Amino acid sequence: MSKPRNPADRSFVVSGMTCQHCVASVHEEVSDIAGVDAVDVDLASGRLVVTGQDVTDDAVRAAVAEAGYEVVS
Repeated sequence: MSKPRNPADRSFVVSGMTCQHCVASVHEEVSDIAGVDAVDVDLASGRLVVTGQDVTDDAVRAAVAEAGYEVVS
């Protein structure tokens, strides 16, 4: 299990997103994680930035998977 991170921006790269609907799906799932304050998803780069308290990398990966995509880095 990954260690919780305190208030900081965490950056991930998500594969498989091809449209704004994909972005919205990832944004919605990640936003539902307890402790998340803000989510920014960029379609062109696949970059996902999550800001919040006590949010684990595992929780973000699980939320992205729930949306149907994969965190690749």
